[in-house]
Amino acid sequence: MKAPRVTLEQWRTLQAVVDNDGFAQAADVLHRSQSSVSYTVARMQEQLGVPLLRIDGRKAVLTEAGDVLLRRSRQLVKQASQLEDLAHHMEQGWEAEVRLVVDAAYPNARLVRALTAFMPQSRGCRVRLREEVLSGVEDVINEGTADLAISSLNILGSLGTELHTVEFIAVAHPDHPLHRLQRVVTAEDLETQMQVVIRDSGRQQPKDVGWLGAEQRWTVGSLATAATFVSSGLGFAWLPRHLIERELMAGSLKPLLLDQGGSRNPLFYLYSNKNKPLGPATQILVDLIQRFDAVPLNAALTAPLPSA
Repeated sequence: MKAPRVTLEQWRTLQAVVDNDGFAQAADVLHRSQSSVSYTVARMQEQLGVPLLRIDGRKAVLTEAGDVLLRRSRQLVKQASQLEDLAHHMEQGWEAEVRLVVDAAYPNARLVRALTAFMPQSRGCRVRLREEVLSGVEDVINEGTADLAISSLNILGSLGTELHTVEFIAVAHPDHPLHRLQRVVTAEDLETQMQVVIRDSGRQQPKDVGWLGAEQRWTVGSLATAATFVSSGLGFAWLPRHLIERELMAGSLKPLLLDQGGSRNPLFYLYSNKNKPLGPATQILVDLIQRFDAVPLNAALTAPLPSA
């Protein structure tokens, strides 16, 4: 790649001339001599081979080419300034990135609110969000490839902070044979039907969670796929209520009337990497996740951001 001939400082000088309506005013703002500012702009025009300014009376006015280049340069200078700010924050211990792994059953609405509130406080820190199922979260945090984790499992050797429960309900399509029984459904009834289960994404010690007594089971890779299968009439499943509200309202899914176990409410926990101290950006994100986890789920996307 060819090295640029024009420096960021030269682009800043041109911006100052245009924004302050002249060379003399730009010189005052930049604390430089007027001749130095004039020479800088003249040298830019030579290097680029394109006239950037023309004199209209006593005022310097952008040419058509100068207008296009100046607009592009503003973003360039802004990004360079942000890069310098990020380097400064990193020197002070501010993280360049926070890695967050979340069980796919945890409500996205709460995460959206937390991450939206984090953005203006992030100082350029990126968030790398990863979704796993069940012990897949445990594997990632134990491997040290995540800074924070949200899981419903008790992760061995880690102390988690309690978040809210997530309600899973047993559902099937309204025309499913279990609904056509028109009575309370028993475990014996479930055993004769196909159950759709979600595969644990963990590699070390995958876990089977929930009732798995059906003779026939189909295993899928995501909650969304399970919801699609079941709402199409293929089997029954326990699914997070928040994920299937639309299907429940539309009538493509209907809760099963079980004699017991029709719903379960696992408690979720927020874990941090036990081998790495929390940096300032990670701590801010921890606080925001906890704060928005306390917001009722049906208000998670509509409630105003709480004050810091």
